[in-house]
Amino acid sequence: MSDTSSTSGKKPDRPHAGVRREGREAAIQYLFQLDFQEGEPPTPDSDFWKLRAGAEDPDELNPIPARPPIAPKARAFAESLLQGVCVHKAELDEIITRYARNYRLSRLAAVDRNILRLAVYEMFHTTEVPPVVAINEAIELAKQYGSEESGGFVNGLLDKMRGELKRPARNAERTPKQTEPDPLTSPQHTPLH
Repeated sequence: MSDTSSTSGKKPDRPHAGVRREGREAAIQYLFQLDFQEGEPPTPDSDFWKLRAGAEDPDELNPIPARPPIAPKARAFAESLLQGVCVHKAELDEIITRYARNYRLSRLAAVDRNILRLAVYEMFHTTEVPPVVAINEAIELAKQYGSEESGGFVNGLLDKMRGELKRPARNAERTPKQTEPDPLTSPQHTPLH
């Protein structure tokens, strides 16, 4: 057991998480919100980013204590992921449903469902991140935000899906098939607002 575990049951914070981790966390939070609010735009508005940053003076309306705003590169990465997940959502859900044979998609925990959507998008539609990295990131997010069983559940499904990939599991690569630019390396990237 690591020193970061707590007896209070609260999961440890990751204050020094990287840009991509921060972007993935924001994307998961927004995808979770989309599941419960019909008609939301596929990219977060300024209210989402303000709420995510927390309150200077936490109260019952916004109990999240203030933290620094998301880094611009992390925000761009989150918005790129969100756009991709929203565009490919039907396909992502079909893949998840195929591998989660004993579960209807609607019966999966919302956190797990959206972590899976994000990871499957990264595995099947981007090439900047090796599939094993996408899987490991999804497992860590599931452990951080999901139930005690979420990490193992997400790991099991994504590991089975990895066999369907037509690219190496441990390498990032750029191929002509790539449709979404990497917001962390693309000089023309402009954030979606």
